[in-house]
Amino acid sequence: MNMRCPTCGTMYGDESRFCTRDGARLSEFHPGVPAAPIAPVAPAKGTDPAARSTAYRSKGAAEAGVVSSHASMAGRVLDRRYHVVRKVGEGGMSHVYLAHDVATQERYAIKILSPALSKDENAMARLRREAALGIRLAHPNVCHIMRMGETEDGLVYVVMPFVEGEILSDRNYRVSQTTLADAVHFIGEIASGLHVAHQLTIIHRDLKPENIMICKRPDGMESAVVMDFGLAKERKAGGELQKLTATGIILGTPEFMSPEQLRGKPLDPRTDIYSLALMAYEMLTTKLPFEGNNQQAMMIARLRLDPIPARNRRPDLPEAVDRVLLKAMARAADDRYQTAPEFAQALRVAAG
Repeated sequence: MNMRCPTCGTMYGDESRFCTRDGARLSEFHPGVPAAPIAPVAPAKGTDPAARSTAYRSKGAAEAGVVSSHASMAGRVLDRRYHVVRKVGEGGMSHVYLAHDVATQERYAIKILSPALSKDENAMARLRREAALGIRLAHPNVCHIMRMGETEDGLVYVVMPFVEGEILSDRNYRVSQTTLADAVHFIGEIASGLHVAHQLTIIHRDLKPENIMICKRPDGMESAVVMDFGLAKERKAGGELQKLTATGIILGTPEFMSPEQLRGKPLDPRTDIYSLALMAYEMLTTKLPFEGNNQQAMMIARLRLDPIPARNRRPDLPEAVDRVLLKAMARAADDRYQTAPEFAQALRVAAG
C-alpha cells in the first residue's frame, strides 16, 4: 500500500503517516477506487484529497496554529472593485477567496499572500514581473495573474480568473486509467498553456496533477487549465539530496520534479516538459515510471535509472506512445523534446 500527501502529491511507503515537506496527514493511495464527492470548499490541513476544493486550491499546507489577517478577508472590498465573498482555499503561504467585481459581478479568485511571503524580496520580484506579463499570459488553458495589489494594512494580493472544476489528481483517482484519447487531449491543452508561458520565459517549476484543473466547457467537453503559475516557487534539492544519502532523512521532494531540479541545476522549459511527461505516464498507467521502497529511493532512481516503459504496465498502449514518453522523460534535457507543443504533437501522432 502506498500513501500520498493530499497537499503536494508526494508518495510515501505505508510506514509513513505525515508528509515531511508540509506536515499534511497522508492518505492511502488506491488507483482505480472512486473518490468521495468533492466538497465545494477546500478543507483544513490533513483532510482527504477527495475533499479538496473544486474551485481553486493553493499550494502548501496550513501551518498549525498560525492565524493572520489574511485568513479573514470575507466581506471586504479591495481596491473599491473586488468584493470578497468567501474563502475557497488555503495554504501556508496564502488564502484564496472568491470575489465579485462590484460593477460587473464577474467572478475572480483573489489570493491573499501571507506576510512572510510578502516580505520575500525574490518572490515579490518574480510576482511583479509575472503580473506585468499577465495580460500576455492570458490563455484558455492557464489561470494567470491578472493584477497585483496591496490592502490598506499592507497585505499583498493577486487577482486571477476564477476556475471551477476537478483537480486532475482527483480525476485520476476517480477514473483509474485515463483513456489514451483523453490523455492526448489534456496533454495537448496543458502544453498549449505552458508554451505561452515559456515564450515569456516563465517556467512553472511545480507542474503536477494537483496543479491542473479539469473544467467543463460550455459545449460539454473537458478542458485542462494550468494553475499556480504566478506562485510556483523554484525549489532546489541539490544539497538536500546529499543530505539524504548521508542521513536517510526524507525531505519530501515532489515526485514530479525533473532530474536537473533535484540536482539544483538551472532550469529551462524542458523541466516542465519532463513533469508533463510524468503526468501523462501516470494518467495512462495509474503509476509513476520509477520504483523504490521509499521516497529517497524514488528520487535516486530518477537520477540514475531509465523509466519503466509504460507498456510494461499497460500492454495495450501503442509502442510509438511508449517511445514518445521515454524521450520526454530522458534524464538529460537535451535528449527530450525541446518545446511542450513538440511533445504534445508527437504524442498525438503516436496515438494515431
